[in-house]
Amino acid sequence: MSWITFPATSFMPIQATEIAKEVDLLYAFLIVSSLVSFVILIGGMTWFLVKYKRTSVDQKSAYITHNNFAEFLWSFIPLLILLGIFYWGMVIFEKLRVPPEEVAAEIHVTAEQWAWTYTYANGKEFYSAGEDPLIVPAGKPTKLILTSKDVIHSFFVPAFRAKQDAVPGKFTQLWFEPKEPGEFIVFCTEYCGTKHSGMMIKIKAIPADDYAAWFHAEKKGAETPADKGKTLFAQKACASCHSLDGSRIVGPSMKGLFGNSRKFADGSSANADENYLRESILVSSAKIVEGYPPAMPVFQGQLSDEEVNNLIEYIKTIK
Repeated sequence: MSWITFPATSFMPIQATEIAKEVDLLYAFLIVSSLVSFVILIGGMTWFLVKYKRTSVDQKSAYITHNNFAEFLWSFIPLLILLGIFYWGMVIFEKLRVPPEEVAAEIHVTAEQWAWTYTYANGKEFYSAGEDPLIVPAGKPTKLILTSKDVIHSFFVPAFRAKQDAVPGKFTQLWFEPKEPGEFIVFCTEYCGTKHSGMMIKIKAIPADDYAAWFHAEKKGAETPADKGKTLFAQKACASCHSLDGSRIVGPSMKGLFGNSRKFADGSSANADENYLRESILVSSAKIVEGYPPAMPVFQGQLSDEEVNNLIEYIKTIK
């Protein structure tokens, strides 16, 4: 098996994803449009300085008549260009932030001073201090679920033009799709302490078939996060209030919960993503589902971050 290690360039990092091309195109447009605007502004100002330069003490200042149409054009045309740039950037931002509905790999990435831990759905777990790369499939979308144990960190892959903060007590997400196999450097771009600059890891993209074989090979962990979550769900007697088959008991059913919209007693609604599930587990009174009593106890301080993550991974499996 051969690997491609992409070289750095003098201007921009390599474009390892299709979105990276779109980001660079917008960036190039901003540079060119800024240059054109600079030439028009400074060139026009210089021309006026030369053309209307006062050549004698007695010479009166030149008078330029007012032109409403000209003033409208030099305000309206830049406005259209700026609105176009805003819309263009919004479309790219949406692509960067919203992962596809179907992803080939979903990996939990936990930051701490000064390392990353990545946990796969099958229970494999790696710690970056041991120089293990983050292995992902090439040509397939990968979703990372990020959090932090201590301070704010930031997961930045220049070759993917992808960056997302890892925040304590909260889940954020990042997705990418490497075009081909290779190794790509990841930086922490949020200052996090004395060893911040050394918090670098590698993403190793391998062919999709090789990734599937690696993923299904013997795992390091005895149980998957979802397996551990299922055990914890039983230990905490969650099933006494939350059914798994869609039937109504004390609390809302867990069947098909993840990813669906929830309506609350105060009239608001939210999508049942990782952050919603985390909040509902730890502080159950924060959002009361419409039609149900606020009967669930608060588990904040009783469950570790790992246990909460495991419960969420189990809930995801209840379709």
